[in-house]
Amino acid sequence: MESPTRIRALAGQRIVVTRAPEQAGDLARLLAERGAEVVLCPLVAFERPADCSALDAALLRLTTFDWLLFTSQNAVRFFEERRRELQAALQWGRPRVAAVGPATAKAARDLGYGVEYVSQEATGEALSRELQAELVGRSVLLPRSDRAREELPRTLEAAGARVTEVVAYHTVPAPADAESALEQIRAGKVDVVTLASPSAFEHLSEQIGAGTLAALAGRGRLSLAAIGPVTAAAIRQAGLPVAVVPSKPGAGALVEALAAHCLNARKSADAPGAPQP
Repeated sequence: MESPTRIRALAGQRIVVTRAPEQAGDLARLLAERGAEVVLCPLVAFERPADCSALDAALLRLTTFDWLLFTSQNAVRFFEERRRELQAALQWGRPRVAAVGPATAKAARDLGYGVEYVSQEATGEALSRELQAELVGRSVLLPRSDRAREELPRTLEAAGARVTEVVAYHTVPAPADAESALEQIRAGKVDVVTLASPSAFEHLSEQIGAGTLAALAGRGRLSLAAIGPVTAAAIRQAGLPVAVVPSKPGAGALVEALAAHCLNARKSADAPGAPQP
């Protein structure tokens, strides 16, 4: 049984959730259960591409591919929505399906995809590396965001795969109603900002200002928490510190990592000889 201290480990922490509204629920709920004051600030939203011709062409010959690789829950959602609209055939085992991380795998399985492989590490590059022996000379379909990074297709091609990359959805800036939360961040009234994608971090930096964000993080007035290693790498590449990265993907793991971080910070602050504010 967990101690009351650990259960309420995030009490007094104002934590911003930057996920899209339809994806923020689980994380916001888990944070609140740990005692956090949750501030919703959707920095990105998702919509179908204006031109679906490349996606449609791939869907209409879906069974000719050897592998279908899903790298996000959004890729699963938009890919399946369009497949159903076109009534494109979905044949068990053709193509074989692999997913990045358990959340993406679950989303695909819930929609009827027979996910054969789930990467041990929650990155597309890890999936490519782990499946390398299966990809040589194989045709791979890769549905992704229009803002997805180029490393994965290159890694797949280096592994010997023939890659067809298609845009399944667009990542767009969040609506203007996030401004109140952004102002709280600028004013230093937020303890932690959680980030679930490199694009969310990019939008945060654009909205807050790279200099302001760096100053807040550098002075310890704001902690940045990344849901996984890809997002963490994007933050560090911009020269900012990452306070929290969970050892495995998912909202639950992120909340547990945040709770441990806050408990450790309090212990350090209460230790004899620690500087007092």
